[in-house]
Parts: sequence; C-alpha cells; structure tokens
Amino acid sequence: MGVSTTRYRRVVGCLALTALALAGCGGKAAEEKPNNGTATGAPIIIGLDEDSTGPGASYSTIAGKTIRLAVQDINNKGGVLGRPLQLVVENDESDPTKVPAVLQKLSSQGAKVLLLQSGTAAIMQAKSTLTQLGLPAIAPTGVIATLVQPPDNELIYMLANTTTDWADVYCGAFKAAGISKLGVLTDDTTTIAGLNKALFAGMSCVEFVATEKGASNASDLSAQVARLKNAKPDAVLVTSVGGAFEVLAHNTLGSQMAGTKRFSLASIGNQPASWKLAAPGALNGLIFMGSINTENPRTQELVKLLHEKNGKDYDITAYDAQAWDAVHLLKHAIEKAGGVDDSKKLNEAIQNIKKYPSTFGQASFTLSFGADKHLGADGPCGLSLVEFGSDNKPKGPWATFQPPCSK
Repeated sequence: MGVSTTRYRRVVGCLALTALALAGCGGKAAEEKPNNGTATGAPIIIGLDEDSTGPGASYSTIAGKTIRLAVQDINNKGGVLGRPLQLVVENDESDPTKVPAVLQKLSSQGAKVLLLQSGTAAIMQAKSTLTQLGLPAIAPTGVIATLVQPPDNELIYMLANTTTDWADVYCGAFKAAGISKLGVLTDDTTTIAGLNKALFAGMSCVEFVATEKGASNASDLSAQVARLKNAKPDAVLVTSVGGAFEVLAHNTLGSQMAGTKRFSLASIGNQPASWKLAAPGALNGLIFMGSINTENPRTQELVKLLHEKNGKDYDITAYDAQAWDAVHLLKHAIEKAGGVDDSKKLNEAIQNIKKYPSTFGQASFTLSFGADKHLGADGPCGLSLVEFGSDNKPKGPWATFQPPCSK
C-alpha cells in the first residue's frame, strides 16, 4: 500500500522546513555581507540565483549553503587578490519567466560573475540574458548538455557529467545486471521533463515498457505503481527533483514491488533529509547516480570541513562538492584575469582552466574548459553508482558495475 495522506503531509512539512532552514528565509533578495577575514580591499561581488522556495529548493539550498561556506573560507584565507568575496542573492523559484528580472537585479547590485543554482528550465532561460548582460556564469549542479551548447552559450559553464554520460552509465549497469525492460516513475516538473527527454534519448539499450507520471505534490502513487507492476519491468527508474515525491515513490515501490531492482537519479542520494523520512528499509537496494567517492582525497578534505562547520553527522552530497568547486574555479579565474572589471578577460580566464582537480568524482577526475568546451567534466568517472543499505543510507559503490574513467 502507498503512504497515507497524513504521513505524506508530515513528509512535506519536514522537507519544507529543512529547505527553509538551509535557505534562511525563502524568497529573500539580499546582500550577504562578508566576514572579510584578512582581506581589506573592495569586495568582489558574486551574484547567486538560488531557488530557495520553488521546486528546485530541495537541492539548491544544499548547494547554496556550501557556496556561502566556500566564500567565507576564501575570505578567511585572505580573499582573492586581497579583496573579499561578497554574495548578492536572488530567488527565481525555478520559474523561467522570473529569470531575466532576477539576473538583471543581481547585475544592478554590482555582480560581476554569477552562480546559477536553480532548475534546468530556469537556467536555460538565463543564457540569452547572460549574453545581454555580458556576465560569465557557472551552473554548479547543472546536468543537461544543452545548458552549455549554442546558441547563447558563450558565457555559461557547467561542471558535472551530463545526461549523455548518465545514459551510458545506466546502460552499462543494465547490461551488467541483465536488465532489458525498464519502467519509469516520474514527477511532473518542467525540470524533469527536460531531463527525461535528454536522458532517454541515449538509452536505446532498454525497452521502456511503462512510464507513469505523478504530480510533484502527489499524496498517493499507488495507482501509478500498480500499472508499473502490471507491465512487469526488470527494473524501475525513478526520475524526480527529489523531496517528498521521491520519498513517496520509494515508499510505494518498496511495498508494492518488493524484489524489483530500483534505480534513481542523483536527487535521492544528495538529499539526506529525505532518507530519514522514508519508511524503514524502503531505500534498501536502491541504486542512484552519485558523484561522491570517499577515496578522493579532495573529497575527504571537504568532508572534514563540512563536519567542522555542520556537525559530525553531516552527510556530504554532490551538491556540496560541486558548489565548493564552482566557487574555487571562480577564484582561480579571477586571479588569472587580475580582477573582475573586464568581463571578456574573466571569461577567457575560465576557458583557460585545464585539468582542475575536482572535489567530486573519482580521485583522478578533473575539470577543464575551453572556447569550445563549456562542460568541465573530463570523462565519465565524475560519476559513481551508489547503493543504499537497509538503514536507508548509502552503503557504498554498487558492486555490479562502476563507470570507467575513459570512454
């Protein structure tokens, strides 16, 4: 049976409170005054477009918190070129119609470079506005390749492996596990609709025997899961922005389709608050597309810092690592450009970053950019398939298949 409406409401409430706690006050638009540490010059202003209250809030607020931590850590160590970094923040609620005004406002507040931490559809809308403003931008957790492809891609950059690599990794996993028939349970957000289109186009390795959709605020997915069960797939892939929908999906799948292998996107692996809200054992055996590898020494360093700042029970996510890397890549580019006043020079400095050792992915994984390479990932080993244990926590890499470091 599915989760009861009462339990679902508790899940939604808890997740909403978690997102608000991470974001401070949702919907805020404010300057975040830096603690300058030893930096004494005029601040370098970075604009952060952060969905803190919309459908992307469940992951954007996680990245946003670590973006703030990275900025403060840099300031504590002398800033950039002797100047502190300062964030100005606006919330687009993952609404594409709000993006132009949000970016215009960040620019008017003095931002010389931007971090776009929002839903995919919203970031897509940002591209033309970036061209108009002439401001370079990084989308720390973006995963759809079209975000950095023409047109209007001259000023936008991504770090993580895209859905093209995801498709290859899923296909490798399905082949290794003998999976030929796939069922899909998806939410109804525009972000996931775009992601599904890109992802599934590269997954001719399986037959899609059923695709079921539920509202992102659904209180019951029993009917959808029953139809999936009737289609008799070898495995089910859940695609959602995470949050309450993801919890409800796995609670329902765990009870109605026990024994059927389940896969998911990065969402569930990167939202520890959701693990605690799932029914006991509901996530056991679930495999998600992860990017955290604890054998990476840079990941180990970030884990140590996050534990110092957030408590020893804090669970690192790919969103943390990608947020951290995005800020430090900007620091590196600003230093190479000698400042932020010349946006063309700053953009060229980003394009000249080569083989940057990443905080996410396997130990050998690096990030590189160029005039024709706005996607930083150097190979597929920025990804890792991670399996949940019976305690509803990730227990480590899935033993059946892992992506290689080169195609």
